[in-house]
Amino acid sequence: MGRILLIVAAVVAALLLLGPLVGFALSLLKWALVIGAVVLGVAFLSKWLKRT
Repeated sequence: MGRILLIVAAVVAALLLLGPLVGFALSLLKWALVIGAVVLGVAFLSKWLKRT
């Protein structure tokens, strides 16, 4: 019985720690996508302005 409670406590603790880590990773991914879109937009705009 004690071992089962220890496993349950470990799973709950892992989930509590995993939540903020997943949120942080998704936040980093979001900012990487935003910065990538800005860089691609600037590159496209500079190529378009060079042609005209």
